[in-house]
Amino acid sequence: MTRIGIIAGTGFYQLPALAGATPEVVETDFGKALVTSGTWHGRDISFLTRHGVDHSVPPSAVNYRANIAALKNIGAEMVIAINVVGGIDPTLTAGSLSLVDDFVDFTSGRQATFFDGVQPGGVQHIDMSDVYDQRIREALLASAKNAGIALRADGIYAGFNGPRFETPAEIRLAALAGATVVGMTGCPEVSLAREAGLRYASIALVVNPAAGVSDQPITMEEIKRILEEASVKVIAIIDGAIELLR
Repeated sequence: MTRIGIIAGTGFYQLPALAGATPEVVETDFGKALVTSGTWHGRDISFLTRHGVDHSVPPSAVNYRANIAALKNIGAEMVIAINVVGGIDPTLTAGSLSLVDDFVDFTSGRQATFFDGVQPGGVQHIDMSDVYDQRIREALLASAKNAGIALRADGIYAGFNGPRFETPAEIRLAALAGATVVGMTGCPEVSLAREAGLRYASIALVVNPAAGVSDQPITMEEIKRILEEASVKVIAIIDGAIELLR
């Protein structure tokens, strides 16, 4: 049966529904990754938190290559990612949930490919036309509908380095590219998953309007409040999707 990887960030440091949760340090050619494996609805699940269990790793220092390689090495075939984001589209207010179907990568200085000319296999050029897996997205949408949870079917993710928030000018630039949400960890995670042959989908949880979208300042207190309220919805959607992905 297909193993599913779940990757999460801010506000998601454990999965209470994961039975027999067992942490393991997985060695890869790109470094180590801490993966916690168990079962959920009888499915083999491997959970990875990007920032560490104590939120000590900033977005630009996450070892994305090790994380994706670790999931690949332990047999994951699908990945459901949770990305905490700001809303560029003004209709995506705090607490809104959106699937992602495309991305714009504004990050810099990150190890963004497995095909860097150093690893075996040489340089390869991988198609990114349809990088977010349709079957996983359909399962997430069906689960949300069954649970009565509003989930937007599409969205474009703009990735920036962080950990600082973006400026209003940067958000205007991302909006010109069509981005609807903005975050710090979706890139290069998604493109690395494609390079590794993992089927990948992302739920974006909007916790604040992006800079310049609202005249209110962005505060961590408000973000934490929204996370506490909306994270249960994200887990409920994943819960139902796991049962559908058979």
